[in-house]
Amino acid sequence: MRDAGLKGQDDSPQSVRKRKIESGRKDFRTYCNLRNPDFFRPERAYQDDICRTMQAAYEKRLINETTGKPYDILIINEPPGFGKSYTASTFITWVYGQNPKTQVISVSYNQTLSLTFSKTIREAINDKEIEGDPDYFTVGSFFPGVKIKYGDGAMERWSLEGSYMSYLATSFDGSITGMRGHIGIIDDPIKNDKEAVNDNRKEEIWSFYKNTFQSRMLSGALVIVIQTRWATDDLAGRLLAEFPERCYELKLSAVDGDCKSICEDLYSTEDLRMKKATLDEHIWLANYEQVPVDKKGALYGTFKTYDVIDPDKVERIINYTDTADEGTDYLCSISADVIAGYGYVKDVYYTDAAMEETEPETARRLQLSGVREALIESNNGGRGFARNVIRILRKKLKCYRCMVTWFTQSKNKRTRILVNATNVMEQVIMPEGWEKKWPEFARHVKKYQRKGKNDHDDAEDCLTGLVEVINGEVKGRKKARLGKKDRLGM
Repeated sequence: MRDAGLKGQDDSPQSVRKRKIESGRKDFRTYCNLRNPDFFRPERAYQDDICRTMQAAYEKRLINETTGKPYDILIINEPPGFGKSYTASTFITWVYGQNPKTQVISVSYNQTLSLTFSKTIREAINDKEIEGDPDYFTVGSFFPGVKIKYGDGAMERWSLEGSYMSYLATSFDGSITGMRGHIGIIDDPIKNDKEAVNDNRKEEIWSFYKNTFQSRMLSGALVIVIQTRWATDDLAGRLLAEFPERCYELKLSAVDGDCKSICEDLYSTEDLRMKKATLDEHIWLANYEQVPVDKKGALYGTFKTYDVIDPDKVERIINYTDTADEGTDYLCSISADVIAGYGYVKDVYYTDAAMEETEPETARRLQLSGVREALIESNNGGRGFARNVIRILRKKLKCYRCMVTWFTQSKNKRTRILVNATNVMEQVIMPEGWEKKWPEFARHVKKYQRKGKNDHDDAEDCLTGLVEVINGEVKGRKKARLGKKDRLGM
């Protein structure tokens, strides 16, 4: 097909091809369309979003308006069959064309997948033009200088001509040695729904990212995580919670608001409706709508947040503490300002540390938050914990304003949590950025399921206890009621 160019423009096949090549060098989306027009099609609008977002992130044009800095972690969540891995491998070949000195580290679920990813890139670079076919474009058509170094045959680690080290493929069970990365690609870290609820596996992935992968990234590196959203605390979820100011998330659902396919020639609406009717709901939601499997049945939704509190409006400063019943349990202690029946959380202490550490720390936090009424569950050793907290407050911290009450909680814990869930969502207000401030607490709260077995319920029990104190269902000793300063002789 001939370009409808400017008057007098050379429209010979050679000139048209040359203009296409120049355009593809500059624009990743155009490069994709020309490299594989059977898959990358102009009418597939979702590919516009992916390609242009990846290029903007690479060129540092994806800016966080709050910090004024470029996002350096790009998270792309999209359904299976939308070409996640293929688009990422094509992107790497385009990046090598921009700068052949770029060093890339890619991580896949296992070594077999990582080698497949590497092989796709190598084969694309080694592909040759077809003589006499002006519409066939290879990596070399755009970037003739991008070539695999002669004799560099290892599939997991190789270099381009003129570079010492260009590419390393590994897995979450592998290692990264002798390589630093300007770009890090993480492709589908979680295999299936069983791993999505496997806390040990998710922790292994997170530990690999923090302690191995991230340590090999060079200054200013771009990390791209491409995956289906499986769980609120999968790698994408942990990154969004830990580094919200650094993460840009592009989330693609297979269907639009009217439940119609966003790409009819890839997945027809009829096909997707059949899948939705056939698949288990949690599998459909995770794979095709990017809703984590544990979010659908989550007990709590999105908490309301606050920025600042007017101290003159504070009526009470309370605390509820649930001590660790067993060795695997967590201590949870929440302090809050109470205003007109709402609890504005000001501190959360959530830990599985031993009592010799938690007793003095709980006392310190009660004093620091200015708590006047503290209630501590006395079940399973809680009474001794409470007595030690009182002793530390009085003798070591010289704090006499906090009245600590211990009591036995006789009601069924899970029933209390479920019954009070609506009150928790209505009356408990978190400070801005609470998920980053208390990440472990936030992670457990967000994944707690209304149905089924939960590994821990300490955070939820404490939130429930907090609203019970606010609503007068559980009462402790009071020494002085906060009010306006003139009423306190101040």
